[in-house]
Amino acid sequence: MLCDLLWSDPEADISGWAENDRGVSYTFGADVVTKFLQKHDYDLVVRAHQVVEDGFEFFADRQLVTLISAPNYCGEFDNAGAVMSVDEDLMCSFRILKPAEKAKFGFGSRRGT
Repeated sequence: MLCDLLWSDPEADISGWAENDRGVSYTFGADVVTKFLQKHDYDLVVRAHQVVEDGFEFFADRQLVTLISAPNYCGEFDNAGAVMSVDEDLMCSFRILKPAEKAKFGFGSRRGT
C-alpha cells in the first residue's frame, strides 16, 4: 500500500486504474479522485513525487494538485519548483521557484585562466 501511495500517478486519458509506465504501482483517472474525495469528505488531494514542468499541476477539475519543490530536478529536467500555501479560509496559493541559470564555466575552473 505504501508503494502505491508514493508511486501512483494521475492519467488524464483513463478512467479507473491502469498499469503505470514507471514499472511500479498504477495510474488513475479523474473518476478515482472524485470517488476518493467524496468517500472521505475531502476537497483536495495534494501529492508529490512526480516532476511537473511549472512546479505544480492540477488534475481532475482542480480536485488534485501535484507539487515538486525542486527546480531543475536532478539537474536534467529544467522544471520550476513550487511551494503551496493554504490560508485560514483554505485558499491555496503557489510560489514558483525558477531553475537557476546554468553556469557558463565548469566546476573548478577559474575565470581568466
